[in-house]
Amino acid sequence: MSKPRFGSSREDLATYPTVYAPGLFAGQSVVVTGAGGGLGLAIATLFARLGANLAINGRNEEKLRDAAEFLRGFGGEVLAVPMSIRDIDQVEAFTEQVNSEFGAIDVLVNNAGGQFPQAALDFTPKGWNAVIDTNLNGTWWMMQSTARHWVGRGQPGAIVNIVADIWRGMPGIAHTCAARAGVIYLSKTVAVEWAPHKIRVNCVAPGCCESNGFGNYPEEGSATFQDSNPMRHAGDEFDVAEGVVYMAAHSGKFVTGEVLNIDGGQQLWGDPWPTGRPDYFRIP
Repeated sequence: MSKPRFGSSREDLATYPTVYAPGLFAGQSVVVTGAGGGLGLAIATLFARLGANLAINGRNEEKLRDAAEFLRGFGGEVLAVPMSIRDIDQVEAFTEQVNSEFGAIDVLVNNAGGQFPQAALDFTPKGWNAVIDTNLNGTWWMMQSTARHWVGRGQPGAIVNIVADIWRGMPGIAHTCAARAGVIYLSKTVAVEWAPHKIRVNCVAPGCCESNGFGNYPEEGSATFQDSNPMRHAGDEFDVAEGVVYMAAHSGKFVTGEVLNIDGGQQLWGDPWPTGRPDYFRIP
């Protein structure tokens, strides 16, 4: 029997069927950045349902507080810290706080990020730097800070970085394509460097998966997402959340330096245009 359709509501997040056992992460501490809503909240919710204690962060204090209240309903501890991952001092303080309150971090999920649709010729220095600083630099500060704690304690760990389906380029959001590609090859590199410390580093690359992030794009752009893959429909947040858990759990114990594409085959076939397909590329 097929699963019911996921609808992105809080009720869906709390009750949607999962292949994982409820106590899979019991006693473990999981950090999810950018977990105030959307994909980050979906990922955090699945870990909470599986018994994890959660540390979440984000820039919107109200959304973060609301998310934390929801997540506590699953029985685990939840630490919510409003902050910016662009600021290395805030990152270091956050990592220290999580280790102090939870005793350790077992899994880091770097979900925080963002972009806006725009033709590359129109990028301003401010717009370019904002996307690179959040998606690449912020992810790195979280990775390095957490890994230093693991190495200092002689503790193993797992990092899962949310990236993007960059393999055919990303016209209309070239800045995030550059940043996410950087995270992918950064991850592959430190997966080797950190293997002696028993730290696994992997990426999950969502294709066009429905979340509140769809609202960031014009209608003519989001309309191309449905045909971005040979399955001819968008994925959902839970598709991504279950992939993240696979990489973080014992199921992924022999996987490092890898990218899990959750995209319905988009990297083989798709043609999404977040800004809307220009006339020159319009298919008759």
